[in-house]
Amino acid sequence: MGWIAMEGLQFYAHHGYYKEEQVLGGKYTVDIYMTVDTTEAAATDDLKKTINYEEVYRIAKTEMEVHSRLIEHVCQRILQRVQQGFPQIQHLKVRVSKHNPPLKGSVERVSVELEA
Repeated sequence: MGWIAMEGLQFYAHHGYYKEEQVLGGKYTVDIYMTVDTTEAAATDDLKKTINYEEVYRIAKTEMEVHSRLIEHVCQRILQRVQQGFPQIQHLKVRVSKHNPPLKGSVERVSVELEA
């Protein structure tokens, strides 16, 4: 059993509750953690025996391009699509972080993290 981590996937997207966020957009980061059986891939050096990171990235990118009001919604969509595309994943965690949210204060980022 092993963990595959994809950290720091960066996107510019137009998610947000407020109209200004939807128009101007902002910086987001996505982190994806997957528990999978890596035994065969480690023994055979065969990409077909593991998770193809390029496909996971493509899923995240596609979902980040769909405008949403809440990052909870974006995070849930990424989680579901990765689960559907890779049923061999035994545990999955997705985190979506919104950088510099429009709050009345200095906040580096807010994050939503979902697991399945």
